[in-house]
Amino acid sequence: MTTDHIDRKISDPAPNPGDEPYFDAASEGRLMIKRCNACQQPHHYPRALCPFCWSNDVEWIAANRTGTIYTFSVTRRGTPTPYCIAYVTLDDGPTMLTNIVDTDLDRVRIGQRVRVVCKKSEGGFSIPMFTPIHDQQA
Repeated sequence: MTTDHIDRKISDPAPNPGDEPYFDAASEGRLMIKRCNACQQPHHYPRALCPFCWSNDVEWIAANRTGTIYTFSVTRRGTPTPYCIAYVTLDDGPTMLTNIVDTDLDRVRIGQRVRVVCKKSEGGFSIPMFTPIHDQQA
């Protein structure tokens, strides 16, 4: 069975104050995450306080844009277009909830290497998502 990726409507995010650098970078095809200057831990989703030590001394850093699929699920029912939601562990450390796009959804695998691609939402926001670096044969 083949479930080809079909572009689907992406709802607009509800940005928090201070999220502008994240979405501005995505509009340029880049992925930004935050790192705590107190404990040096990178984290995603970007927030004002470090989720590890609660410090507010956090800064934006550019992520490598690559990672590995930790787990995923393909939704085929109850939606007009099949899609794949996944947790991707970035090479930089954090794991982020995202979508896997631009590939045969039946070929998505745990452990598969992926890279960032940015897709436009209905309102024009660029949203970081991931696609396989190369399709791996089953």
